[in-house]
Amino acid sequence: MIVRLFLSIVCAVVLSGYRVADAVATDQVTIRPADGKTLDIRINDQPFTTFNFGETLPKPFFLPVTTQGGVVVNRALGDASDADHPHHKGIWNAIDEVNGVKFWAEKGRIVNLSTEIIRSSGATAEIRIVNAWQNPESGQAEVEETATVTIHANRLMVYDMTFKAVHGPVVFEDTKEGLFGFRVAPSMKEKNGGRVTASDGSATTAKCWGRTFSWVDYSGEVGGKTVGVTIMDHPKNFRPSRYHVRDYGLFSISPFGEKAYTNGAEEAKPVQLEQGGTLRLRYALYIHDGDAAAAGIPAVWQQFSEASKQADQ
Repeated sequence: MIVRLFLSIVCAVVLSGYRVADAVATDQVTIRPADGKTLDIRINDQPFTTFNFGETLPKPFFLPVTTQGGVVVNRALGDASDADHPHHKGIWNAIDEVNGVKFWAEKGRIVNLSTEIIRSSGATAEIRIVNAWQNPESGQAEVEETATVTIHANRLMVYDMTFKAVHGPVVFEDTKEGLFGFRVAPSMKEKNGGRVTASDGSATTAKCWGRTFSWVDYSGEVGGKTVGVTIMDHPKNFRPSRYHVRDYGLFSISPFGEKAYTNGAEEAKPVQLEQGGTLRLRYALYIHDGDAAAAGIPAVWQQFSEASKQADQ
């Protein structure tokens, strides 16, 4: 009797178009176009983030950004209660002093030329973005940025960018205002009780600002829940990048500020690209519930490093 009952259940599953193996759930990332100006990125059909790339924006950005537990970890766009630095929008990529143009401060526009979904669903999903970093006076692109953004099911985002000089030489000057950035929710700020921890155990913004680490984590409370975001440097970037992490909620990483980030202890080392020259940089951002100790960050950094090695093969 029991055997017949089991077989009838299996038959019902098969006839309905599914296999028994399909009943075992696997984590799925999905990317879907929303309105021609945004992409909706979900994990197991729950919100992760939205990519905003409309032609009227001063630059593309990802916002909002949500943990697995449903907590939004970034400052809301136009939050009147936390209105400083309005150019800090979710997750973004920009820097000042590219041939003298201040893209970080949105004095030059970063115009999205194309956004292509390379892999729309799976254990990872992927998009390719092409942006023109336009000089406000000439309207010409100082550089063209091509970025492959890979979203992993554990809420690891890998941002693999290549800059190309498309209209003559380009100089990335020494500045602290850049590059790959995040603005945390107001209640997560260090000045509001948030905690900043680096891969070697260094803690606080004062001890992590301007230094190089494999990763730095910024965690705090949102709605009574502990959440965090980790930014990771890639070991094969052309030089170790420095962290621009502040007690008021700014959190970014950049290789273009040897003098600025060391308060003059190091000499400025501008980076120049000749016409047609390229520069590749890779960073990752990990969104997590819990604090840095609970988030398993060393293993996720290893995941980032190993995934990049496989992509290079």
